Amino acid sequence: MAARFLLLPFLVIFLVPPAAAANFTCLSRGRAARCQGLVGYTARNATNLAGVMTLFQIRSFRSLLAANDLPLSTPSSRSVPAGSTLRVRLSCSCSAGRGASAHRPLYRVVPGDNLDSISRNTFDGLVTYQEIAAANNISDPSLIQLGQEVYIPLPCSCDEVEGLPVVHYAHLVAAGSTVSGIAAEFGTKEETLMSLNGITDPKTLQAGQVLDVPLRVCSSAISNASLDSGLLVSNGSYILTANNCVRCSCSSSSWELDCHPTQGISSSVCPVATCKALSLGNSSSAVCESTTCAYAGYTNTSSFRILTNLTTQSLCNTAGAPAPQPSGGFSPGVEAQSLYLLLLYISLAMALLGWGS
Repeated sequence: MAARFLLLPFLVIFLVPPAAAANFTCLSRGRAARCQGLVGYTARNATNLAGVMTLFQIRSFRSLLAANDLPLSTPSSRSVPAGSTLRVRLSCSCSAGRGASAHRPLYRVVPGDNLDSISRNTFDGLVTYQEIAAANNISDPSLIQLGQEVYIPLPCSCDEVEGLPVVHYAHLVAAGSTVSGIAAEFGTKEETLMSLNGITDPKTLQAGQVLDVPLRVCSSAISNASLDSGLLVSNGSYILTANNCVRCSCSSSSWELDCHPTQGISSSVCPVATCKALSLGNSSSAVCESTTCAYAGYTNTSSFRILTNLTTQSLCNTAGAPAPQPSGGFSPGVEAQSLYLLLLYISLAMALLGWGS
């Protein structure tokens, strides 16, 4: 009888229908096959930011704050209520046409665990037990050991979408959600969302399904020679780069990367970044144009340097502007009218002369 009870947790794996596979297509190769992705984690039980950081083995607490647009002064003890969702930034690696988090997180098995409970309860259904088993070469999902470390292959991708760079966000579909509603929430098109996730009929969307949602990113002036040349920042978040010396955020009002020196970082650690008289992130305005000292990346070969670039934006709308007027108030319209009257007068005069002859 005891043996049956020992088997029960493992039988549940096969009796409860598994969540939909969360594999994300990723066809990128070479340097483009590595990037930063996001997953949306909804806490089943109340926890705090430190607990989320530990679960996902996030190396930098600032990364968790940045992904959720939280102030850098936020303490790790800040509570995360049950049911609330946090964005977790992860390193993504693409191989064999699929994307998965690069080697992390690793989860240590505790009493009462099985691969299905780890999938559903611990990691909120972002990955299936079949995917965990395959990633760890576990032939029998019921055979896991206490204390065993298993790699959790969270879904991600580095591919461009419709020819544009994006940040791929793993979104867990909530009950009552629709494809059109999710598309509107994240600022993408319904057709794009369906195509990316292989959805032919929006009515087939299911609660618990993991969707690959492409988040638009801000354009930037970062040089291809920079160590962070692939930096992608989506709306509603920021990233610390250049050894944490620069904070770059993305605003949907301009869709231009906005970078400034990170507040609270010692000036002895971070080199000064300027464009002549302008400091990084500052602007000066003149007639019909604004010049900004934009972030252009950083190098760390012979010495650590923050690169900058002056960018100019036009402030005047010249599309409907009137043609410049000559000095003295001369008007092309008046000239044409005068010429017409003169020709009419000459024609009448010639007609009268002809009649009189």
